[in-house]
Amino acid sequence: MSDILRRGRLASVPDEEIIEYTSSMSADKWIFNSDILVDLAHTVMLKERNVIRAEDCQKILEGLLKIREEGIEKLDHTYEDIHISLESRLIDMVGEDVGGRMHSGRSRNDEVATCIRLTLRDELLLIMEDLIGLRNTLIDVASENVDTLMPGFTHLQHAQPTTLAHHLTAHANAIGRDFERTRDCYSRVNMSPLGAAAFASTGFDLDRQRTRTLLGFDGIVENSMDAVSSRDFLIETASVFANLMINLSKMAEELVIWSTSEFAFIELDDRYASTSSIMPQKKNPDTAELLRGKSGVAIGSLMSLISICKGLPLSYNRDLQEATPNIWRSLRTTRASVRIMSGMIATMKINKENMAGLATAGFTTATELADTMVRVCDIPFRTAHQIVGVLARGNGEPTLGEIDAVAHNVIGESLSGRGLTEEMVNEALDPILNVRKRTVTGGPSPDTMQQLISNCKTRSTEDENSLRELKANVDSAMETLFSVVDDCMSA
Repeated sequence: MSDILRRGRLASVPDEEIIEYTSSMSADKWIFNSDILVDLAHTVMLKERNVIRAEDCQKILEGLLKIREEGIEKLDHTYEDIHISLESRLIDMVGEDVGGRMHSGRSRNDEVATCIRLTLRDELLLIMEDLIGLRNTLIDVASENVDTLMPGFTHLQHAQPTTLAHHLTAHANAIGRDFERTRDCYSRVNMSPLGAAAFASTGFDLDRQRTRTLLGFDGIVENSMDAVSSRDFLIETASVFANLMINLSKMAEELVIWSTSEFAFIELDDRYASTSSIMPQKKNPDTAELLRGKSGVAIGSLMSLISICKGLPLSYNRDLQEATPNIWRSLRTTRASVRIMSGMIATMKINKENMAGLATAGFTTATELADTMVRVCDIPFRTAHQIVGVLARGNGEPTLGEIDAVAHNVIGESLSGRGLTEEMVNEALDPILNVRKRTVTGGPSPDTMQQLISNCKTRSTEDENSLRELKANVDSAMETLFSVVDDCMSA
């Protein structure tokens, strides 16, 4: 048998259906580059610890760089995974007496765990960059709409007047938390399992800290059994993605609703819309609808990961092979969704007149009217709530006379007798004045909004600096790794 893995213990070759069923090659394309990096770092460390000879190290490194240049397409995809396919290709190039030494002190168990973490680390850096971009887009559009009136909603019913800036910065805050969760998740992903071997480490004199440093990990997963078997970092990452996609789905739902003729708050750019195959007048918010639907991919991937990892005894089990396709699927969908949402928000047309026109529909100023009664007339809020609630049964905005009539039935006297004037009533029913009075931290008043937007920009800058530092650490490690590889090959 030519299969370098099966030729010893196993005497037969699986048929095509079994090979296809057990193969991870389709998902392994994600970790091809990481596999090369892990091999380079491990080989350098083996040479430095005198486990392999310098001349063998040189040939192995040259072969690995050649394989990297050729790409995954040149590998034999009939093998069950990329690790054996890559090692087999190396042996074909440099001979087994040299290439067969690369795997000393290592198992596919610690190798694949390291490759997954390396790849996921890089993808998390990219998605953090995308999240900063989306939050900045929300902040930019909010900055231009501090005075753009719109109705606020609870239960999708008109509730109180607010502004588009207030609404968008709420989403910006949520995206900021998604960034923080991703960054926290990154710290637990960026740990090295390499050197744990199958699960009980190895009798070779390996230096796990050296490979950790060469690959830019922040630390090692110390217990070798835990190192190869734990996939909680995948569950955590999938949970972060699911949470993020739920936030994006909420935004997409609003874009769909706001695009309807009944609302007509916004119009999506043509790039994010489609039309009907039969109704030529239609402009459908398909991209937002698809994003809303794709949240199910992230949620489903999380559920799959939890189900796969549930009840597995220590240490490594082949079930874990099924975990990685789910995280890649969730990652691909989530990253694309963040960028798509940013594009939709940045390019949408805002119909300010329609928003302002509906800002008072459904008696949205009722709360301020009740609050005015409390402040001016010195009645309990619950009493004011009852009076305004009765007034809300009627049509239109109440006059002072109507207020007095209801108040007389509720408390036995008029509110005008307690100091309420027609001017006060009109001010309470004015949506612009409603918004301006909301000066409590986080409220929609223009001054408060400007401060909130400024705070968002400050946090975004801080996050950009934090991300820049994380990227610099990885880039520095990669430069060091390839510098050491060059030194080994020229020695």
